[in-house]
Amino acid sequence: MRAVVVYESMYGNTRAVAEAIGEGLRSTYAVTVVPVARAGAELLDGATLLVVGGPTHAHGMSRPRSRQAAVETAAKPGSTVSVEDGAADVGVREWLRSLGHLNLLGVAFDTRFKAPVAFTGRASNGITRELGRHGVHLVARPQSFFATRENRLQTGEADRARQWGAELAAATSSAVAAW
Repeated sequence: MRAVVVYESMYGNTRAVAEAIGEGLRSTYAVTVVPVARAGAELLDGATLLVVGGPTHAHGMSRPRSRQAAVETAAKPGSTVSVEDGAADVGVREWLRSLGHLNLLGVAFDTRFKAPVAFTGRASNGITRELGRHGVHLVARPQSFFATRENRLQTGEADRARQWGAELAAATSSAVAAW
């Protein structure tokens, strides 16, 4: 079985989470972890599970303007963050809209600040809706992983992401048999 983890990352936090989820999935799946800018539709051919994640911007998935704002923030004098290669390019929102019908199992995740969702929003909610619109069979509730106000992944979040990936692997291996 093959799993594909597609992520959008500005400062590296979402990439780190995606890679950790991929590690957790490897107990059951052959895993490909890829940034959204390099995720062609052909990447999904033959995949069983699709995991999609992105950073939370302005209460939801990023937009071209919010990605540009992230680049501008990193370019400011004294900034302690740097942007990932391709960060200002295509985002998860645009990538999902470009896809046709998908007959896959799937789940969403996001990165955000740790605060009530009413204050932060969750990109994973929009990702989940878009996955469902494309026929993806959702296998788990979306998950959030937390970054600090200094835009660093909080301590323990990579381990939690790895564990979540392992839990997804176990849960979906039985779902695949029933599917």
